[in-house]
Amino acid sequence: MSDLQGVRGTRDFYPDEMRLRSWLFSHFRAAAQLHGFEEYDAPVLEHEALYTRKAGEDIVGQLYGFEDKGGRRVALRPEMTPSLARMVLARAGALPLPIKWFSIPQCWRYERMQRGRGREHYQWNVDIWGSAGVEADVELLAVLCSFFDRVGLAPAEVGIRVSSRKVLQEVLDSVGVAGEQFAAVCIVVDKLGKLLPDEAAAQLGKLGLDNTAIATIQRVLGLHDLDTLAAALGDDSGAVAELRSLWALAEGYGLTEWLEFDGSIVRGLAYYTGPVFEAHDRSGELRAVCGGGRYDRLLSSFGGKDLPATGFGFGDMVILELLKDRGRLPQLAGSVQDVVFALNPELRPAAMDVAGRLRAQGRSVDLVLEEKRLKWALKHADRCGAERLLLLAPKEWERGLVKVRNLASGAESEVVPDAL
Repeated sequence: MSDLQGVRGTRDFYPDEMRLRSWLFSHFRAAAQLHGFEEYDAPVLEHEALYTRKAGEDIVGQLYGFEDKGGRRVALRPEMTPSLARMVLARAGALPLPIKWFSIPQCWRYERMQRGRGREHYQWNVDIWGSAGVEADVELLAVLCSFFDRVGLAPAEVGIRVSSRKVLQEVLDSVGVAGEQFAAVCIVVDKLGKLLPDEAAAQLGKLGLDNTAIATIQRVLGLHDLDTLAAALGDDSGAVAELRSLWALAEGYGLTEWLEFDGSIVRGLAYYTGPVFEAHDRSGELRAVCGGGRYDRLLSSFGGKDLPATGFGFGDMVILELLKDRGRLPQLAGSVQDVVFALNPELRPAAMDVAGRLRAQGRSVDLVLEEKRLKWALKHADRCGAERLLLLAPKEWERGLVKVRNLASGAESEVVPDAL
């Protein structure tokens, strides 16, 4: 017998788990659509070169890549943004701007597994292209907060840590970090929240930074207050002006209780150019719930003309862990509304007629196909979470009647088929 377990790092979705996934996705879709976003999709299989433009990035080593039967190098998508970039470039100049799109793709990465992280997952992606102002970034934050509110999470439980890559740029410029060293320093800075100060200092020292530069980076990027950041970077700081504008707009949306400034948020991908953010459970027990930011220079890395863009990715695994911990996962019944049961095989055609009538009215109906006892049918209807059991019994059917039992109250009635 073949292995009954799925491939390591993947998941099976039995009906109860599928109901939960559908519930989560419905809230993803509703939050995006409430803000005027349209859904799109792309193939799960892409050209491998779409993800290997820059050697050394984590994503290159995590690809599920292979050669297809035509000798082409292809890969299962590890993220959606490159596919989106390809789609936008394919219709460059023809798409009306701004583009406000979302998707819920399945993504694949061969990486170390932990709580809230597998090797396949679904990721809610929400992006705005063609809008250069910070208003677009705030619109994404509004989508996020709308989702959290819909699933019963409050600002006291979830916070969105916000910064800007311009903060990092200004700090590193001030200490003379540039060129290839800049990207290497960014990788260390992205881990500041996870490293002890001495560990971070040691890693930055290995990259050639002196003690003064290291102290400046740790001090400024460790700030959690915009006024203190302004004092450190100066009143003419473009990064401070951008963040103050973002906060003012967020206040108009009523979002500020969700937000907190965190200078250490830089995001790992090298193409972020402006505001960046991550949502975390405030208890700190789980990894980031989601993350994103502005990436205005992505298209040029594909050989196209750059277009302002901002977006976020929101995986399905961490949020379910968080909702489980908080006791917010719903108890979801199946979709069956009616169970139709013929007491003997001779009444099976009549039962099919009754089931067909109900389905034509939009009812979800499960017809018992086998010869079973009434006790079994009642248990089956209860397992299905059905509202009613419709029983076709010889005496009642001779009078043209169907016996209907309300499974919540136990009340029974006899009804002609036309009145069902």
